Amino acid sequence: MKTRLFLFIVSIIALSFAGLRAQTADDIINKHINAIGGADAWKKVNSIKMTSSVTMQGTDIPIIVTAVQNKGARMDMTMMGMSGYSFTTPTEGWTFMPFGGQQKPEALTPDQVKNGQDELDLQGALIDYKLKGYTAELIGKEDVEGTECWKVKLNMKNGKVKTEFIDPDSYLLIREVDKVTVDGKEQESTTDFSNFQKLPEGITMPMSIGSGMGQMVIKKIEINIPVADSLFKLPK
Repeated sequence: MKTRLFLFIVSIIALSFAGLRAQTADDIINKHINAIGGADAWKKVNSIKMTSSVTMQGTDIPIIVTAVQNKGARMDMTMMGMSGYSFTTPTEGWTFMPFGGQQKPEALTPDQVKNGQDELDLQGALIDYKLKGYTAELIGKEDVEGTECWKVKLNMKNGKVKTEFIDPDSYLLIREVDKVTVDGKEQESTTDFSNFQKLPEGITMPMSIGSGMGQMVIKKIEINIPVADSLFKLPK
């Protein structure tokens, strides 16, 4: 009896590990892509404009993020009666934050421009990741605030490493950890995603994004609206 019980327990454990081994990075990534609307729907997205706000020290700060596929990404914000911006293109980037003490626009460093290139990929890094020259590895599971998430490590061509934490039930991305090297120093940033909503275009996006600067609440998302080229150029 004890022998049969022991063999039964061993078989259950073996099956559990076999199930874990059966999952691959591609399995998880493909299920994630389907969960956010599918690759075909995302490949139709040429521009995104998000109207949002961040609350810092009791102050509501309006933020508008505008991005055009492989062309530019820009953030505009208003604080203390002053307006600031930061944008990145494939070749350069500029920032002007007068409430931070800047007197005039300042160019981003080459490292900052390089590390910001993934912001120009509106599909996200996981869609067609192999064609983009990235590699992915499933490195197990890890708890994210009570959810045992799949953990996928993505190595990008620009040297950035993304660790994607994907909910095993919804297959939505609920946390992303970026590791980059700036001026010879490794930096790490964590972004959390929640309150996902499906848009009329068939894609699903988070309406709440948490990062080091606070919790961004997205109030409106506009897809494929016209965006002027001047938005990604330094004002004269």
